Amino acid sequence: MLGCLLLGLAGVLSGCAARPAESAAGSAAPIGTIENKGSDTLVNLALAWAEQYMQMHPEVSISVTGGGSGTGIAAMINNTVDIANASREMKPEEITAAEKNGFTPIEWVVARDAIAVVVNPANPVDGLTLQQISDIYTRKITNWRQVGGEDRPIVLLSRESNSGTYVYFLENVIRVGQKGNEALFAPDTLLMPSSEGISAEVRQNPNAIGYDGLGYVTADQKMVAVAVDASSPYVLPSIATVNDGSYPISRPLYMYTPGEPQGVVKTYLDWVLGEGQVLVAELGFVPLK
Repeated sequence: MLGCLLLGLAGVLSGCAARPAESAAGSAAPIGTIENKGSDTLVNLALAWAEQYMQMHPEVSISVTGGGSGTGIAAMINNTVDIANASREMKPEEITAAEKNGFTPIEWVVARDAIAVVVNPANPVDGLTLQQISDIYTRKITNWRQVGGEDRPIVLLSRESNSGTYVYFLENVIRVGQKGNEALFAPDTLLMPSSEGISAEVRQNPNAIGYDGLGYVTADQKMVAVAVDASSPYVLPSIATVNDGSYPISRPLYMYTPGEPQGVVKTYLDWVLGEGQVLVAELGFVPLK
């Protein structure tokens, strides 16, 4: 009888001992999780990074969602995500809010991007200066005829105000990078909830103008060449023109962490900044030099 009990106990112990082996093989629950949220500009690239990393490291689970830079930064400030994606720098008041919650956010530049100005392919306008784009979005210019196009009213498209792309475009294009300039988007600007919304409207509306990250421009949109001023060259956005500095509407893309990252988050960020850069150009963005 005792021998049977011992044999049964040995079977139970051997069954328990098999579970760590199953975990190592990837069939048990992940041992590390990363919550990643924010910029819609970055979301496709962040998803690609997460998918490839989890294939290489099945013991890590990475959840990626969009919602806009402001949404991701707010979640990071409130300690509900490990990494916030942003297509703009954090604002001073956001940094202050994080410090009140007990940490200083750490900024990581993870890629670079060009913001393309896009129109319907039927639109004959090929180039605009920064000032012309500003004048269009503030309604100083209201008809395509005023910039060399047809006699048609201009329909304005923009991302919503919680988008980092919106903030960057406002400060660096509409306000032409000038401190103290308080110009705003015209009140009749149509605010789109996503890059796909801008693409769809540009495709179907020959009067529309919009802007978006280079990685989201599709073949059925026409990119407009942009010049700093009328005496400067008109340049189309591309990896090459961002790298050589000739395209005037380009920016870094960021990830923010609540303090210095540790453990699986640090290891993941190290990979993003290293081997993960291979995916950046594949998604239409500009890898770090």
